[in-house]
Amino acid sequence: MKIQGKMFIWLSVFILIMAGVYGWWSKEPVGTAALFMAFGLCIMIGFYLAFTARRVDAMAQDDKEADIADEAGEVGFFSPHSWQPLALAVGGAFAFMGVVFGWWLLYFSAPLLLIGLWGWVFEYYRGENQNQ
Repeated sequence: MKIQGKMFIWLSVFILIMAGVYGWWSKEPVGTAALFMAFGLCIMIGFYLAFTARRVDAMAQDDKEADIADEAGEVGFFSPHSWQPLALAVGGAFAFMGVVFGWWLLYFSAPLLLIGLWGWVFEYYRGENQNQ
C-alpha cells in the first residue's frame, strides 16, 4: 500500500502542475477545472492509501525481496449468489437514462436503487445466510 500511496501522491502533484500550465496557457476554464478536480481525486486516494498503510502490516508488494506466493491465501468473502447488484444496475441504468430522456424517469429508478442498496447492505442479516 505504501507504493500505491506514493504513486497517487506523485500523480496528483503532476496533475496539479499540468492544471496550472494548462490553465495559464489555454485560458479555458472547463478543462482547467476538470484537471483541478482530477488533482483532488488523486490526492484523496493517495492520502487514504498512505494513511492506511501506516496502520496495517507490511504486505508482500512493499517488500522488494517478496515472491508471488507470499500474497497467496484468502482474499476475502464475496457473495456468490446475490441478486442485489442486478437491482442496483437496473436502477442505475434507469437513473442515467433519466438524464437523457427526462428527469421523470428518476421517480422509477430511485425506488429500485434504494431497494437494491438496502438488500445488498442487509443481505446477510436475515434469512438462510444470517450466520455467514
